[in-house]
Amino acid sequence: MTAVNEMTQTKPPKSQKKLHALPLILLAGGIAAFFISGGADYLSFETLRDNRQSILDWTATHYVLAVLAFVVAYHVAVMFSLPGAVWLSLTGGFLFGTVEATIYIVVGATAGAVGIFLLARYALYDFFHAKVGKTLAKMEKGFQDDALSYMLVLRLVPIFPFWLVNLVPALLGVKLRTYIIGTFVGIIPGAFVYASVGSGLGAVFDEGKTLDLSVIFSPEILTPIIGLALLAMVPVVYKKFKNRGQA
Repeated sequence: MTAVNEMTQTKPPKSQKKLHALPLILLAGGIAAFFISGGADYLSFETLRDNRQSILDWTATHYVLAVLAFVVAYHVAVMFSLPGAVWLSLTGGFLFGTVEATIYIVVGATAGAVGIFLLARYALYDFFHAKVGKTLAKMEKGFQDDALSYMLVLRLVPIFPFWLVNLVPALLGVKLRTYIIGTFVGIIPGAFVYASVGSGLGAVFDEGKTLDLSVIFSPEILTPIIGLALLAMVPVVYKKFKNRGQA
């Protein structure tokens, strides 16, 4: 009887399973709808070039609405892990200028990242801990000790895909407040770079050239960002040396 009772207590009811599966179904449905509707075809250099004047005119006439539409579009793109965030960033720079676009990108991307973070924590946390509980527990402790530093490094240096960095902290028990701060601050340099490149698209269009994104990976751009990432790791390194000294 005791064993039966324990199994009954630990096994979630069917209604709870369905409730946890609902966000995943909505996420998969959103991604499928994006590709079926041909949404990916609109996020391209050619689309922006061919329609640039009409887009600029509409933005100038409905500026507030354009800003809201841009932030919402970025939020949706990040939350549903849709391709095209790079082109949205470039378009933002082209339409709003470097500084304003950076703000709108950071707000939209952070909001979208928080959405997928909450979805992962709500719908996937128990599943992953049940499958790889011991391994995840070790990673969880190490990550939580210096969560903000790790978050900043992961955001500053694009070693891993953006969507993966959105999910993993949720599964490693990172606090929402830490996640928001790390995401908001960490993506500012990258957003600024893409917005800056986007602000110069008008000249590229006028000269009939094709945009070369390799400039983003030049030493002049990457070196300061890597420097910031190393600076973010200082608390982690200091703590390790301090613990060794006390051992």
